Amino acid sequence: MVEPFVPRGLLGVRPGDPSDALLRRFVAVAASTPATSGHHNRNHVLPLTADVAALLGREAGTPVTVRIPRADALPVVIRTWRDEAAILDAVHAVLPHVPECLVRRPGFAVHSHVDGVPLSAVCGNGKPVDALLTEALAELLCRMTEVRRSALPPLPADWPSNHTDSQSFLKTLARLADRQIRRPGWERFGGLFKALGIPEDALLGLADRIPPMARRPYSLLHADLHRDNLIMSYDGSPPLVCVDWELATYGDPLHELATHLVRMRYPAFQWPEVIEAWARAMGRYRPAAVNGLSRDLRHYLDFERAQSVYPDIMRAARAVQGPFTQQSLDEVTAEVGRALEAAAEPLRLRSVPSPGEIEGALFRWLASRGDVSGRSWAAKAYGWRPDPRLPERDGFPAAAVREALLAEGAAPADRVFKGTAHLNSVVWAGNPGAPVVVRRKLPNVTRREPSYLSEHTVLEAIQRSGAKVAAPRVLALGESYPNEPFAIHTYVGPPRHPVHGLLPHEADALVDQLCELSTVDHGLVEPGADRVDFHRWLTEQLVGLVRSLPKESLRLARTLGLPDDERLRQLLSRHRLSRREPALLHGDLNPWNLVRRDDELALTLIDWEMALVGDPLYDLVRHMHLTPTRPEIRQRMFSRWESRLPAEYTRDWRADWRVYRWLEIVRSAYIDLDRLRTGAGLDAPNVRRAVDSYSETLAAATASLGLPLPATANPFLARALA
Repeated sequence: MVEPFVPRGLLGVRPGDPSDALLRRFVAVAASTPATSGHHNRNHVLPLTADVAALLGREAGTPVTVRIPRADALPVVIRTWRDEAAILDAVHAVLPHVPECLVRRPGFAVHSHVDGVPLSAVCGNGKPVDALLTEALAELLCRMTEVRRSALPPLPADWPSNHTDSQSFLKTLARLADRQIRRPGWERFGGLFKALGIPEDALLGLADRIPPMARRPYSLLHADLHRDNLIMSYDGSPPLVCVDWELATYGDPLHELATHLVRMRYPAFQWPEVIEAWARAMGRYRPAAVNGLSRDLRHYLDFERAQSVYPDIMRAARAVQGPFTQQSLDEVTAEVGRALEAAAEPLRLRSVPSPGEIEGALFRWLASRGDVSGRSWAAKAYGWRPDPRLPERDGFPAAAVREALLAEGAAPADRVFKGTAHLNSVVWAGNPGAPVVVRRKLPNVTRREPSYLSEHTVLEAIQRSGAKVAAPRVLALGESYPNEPFAIHTYVGPPRHPVHGLLPHEADALVDQLCELSTVDHGLVEPGADRVDFHRWLTEQLVGLVRSLPKESLRLARTLGLPDDERLRQLLSRHRLSRREPALLHGDLNPWNLVRRDDELALTLIDWEMALVGDPLYDLVRHMHLTPTRPEIRQRMFSRWESRLPAEYTRDWRADWRVYRWLEIVRSAYIDLDRLRTGAGLDAPNVRRAVDSYSETLAAATASLGLPLPATANPFLARALA
């Protein structure tokens, strides 16, 4: 058994000694006094009683700080060492005024008290710090480099072995943040993180993207030097003392500067002054620590902002618990928005949710746990307005809808799916309980490919027709707080998708379901479709899409040899297709809209928001464009499709299918280029796969239009897109 650490100043008091009971009574008294709270501890300041003072070798009445771990502490910090007492013991030789640990036990520690006032009490966050103080702070940061490595506790086994490797140190920090902050909080907060657009692997992705950096010698770092942890002594000797060393670490001194800049909340104009003061002081103490300062500081700042989004959201969500007020929710919404804005670039978040989207996600998370109270909250949490277009379902009454909405915010991360246009949460609701999907359309989403029909109307038509098509059923439609439309569908998971293409029996089953769609009365969803020349209409839709692209995207398209809208209309108008009977089409049969199932239907078709009525050949060809399809599977699907449908749906398909294929290639050339330029939707797997092969798409599109691939004004542009 390892002996407990015995700090400096402890006079033989061991666990189990009679004197130990005396200490615990003293701590119990301390716990009843006012406290200040840190990340993991409540700090109580009180004078030593005569008997405890005698035990600790101090004078009676000497103030001490009793540190008691918080039972409700969130996993919001990275910790290199678990023993703050050992850190303080090592630091004391260089910075003798830091607190001493007088005694430590499981459940409490007693530190010597630093007499003075926190900097935060006289100079709050956001206010500029006096120039003399910034110089003193820089001196303090530099003196930490004098603490000997041999005096510190052993480093974790996964610490970089080369103690000048800055890149490895920052990679280690990012992985530790994932392990110690993101993972412990994921079970409770993961669904909220995903609803706010933060993917599970965001920190690990950041670690993988950290570039090579200049080498700097490692040293002791406080790693949490903000205004509350800086005590200004009354006698000015020394002027500043660091407290709360529980997050200290050993690594690149530039990390210390970055965390200090962010957590001190300096006004922006003072950052250059602080950086310059640090560089001057470090040049005297350890010149090699300034290597690459101007180039590498931003990487540590990016990391600080990225990892902070997790504790900021967790703290904000917990802060609004208790009696509900709209003001508290508004404040927390703004705070989370700021954290997401700061983390968006380093974590490569697709977009920052709107304030309304953040408010809705936070409210649903709170409501699902019953963590808020009050009449105003109850009305919002339990209230919803049904959409009159959809009557109440047998077996899924209003009470089941309310149950699903209350459970939505508590859905674990692996049951929350944020796509390009919808947030889907899988919950259990109804009697008997069954999995259902609460489906919310994301606000402020710009989709270049429009929707033409209401998804619920399409699914209703399929259900009423009795067609053998595996699709979700709509259970409810309505609006909930804060004015957010929702739909509830039956759940068709688990999400197993044919991302590498269809197996033969799946190809057969998909063709059969597409043929069944021809039996659905499409007049229920789009009257008058029989009178439309579908190919000409589809061509005009593509021309209109190109016309509506942002100017920057159009300019880039022209640079790469893609025509403008008028020239595109001319090039596409040379094709004339035979008329085929229209049918209901899914419109977006990419692999992630196909869910594998273990029966004769083989696949369930989900996400019908791009459904339309038109030529059934188009649905089949677009599927082959969006999904990897081997030649033998393609031939199998065409043959089965032709044999299963009446001739009026298939006539002249052999001459026409390539025209639809060319049309989809051209469409992808414009849409994927716009996605590459704007970054929109890149975290969706179907989008990511499409843009990863953009150079091939561009070459195929220009070839299908009969255009040469130009030598661009910037030859590196084409290489970058490849």
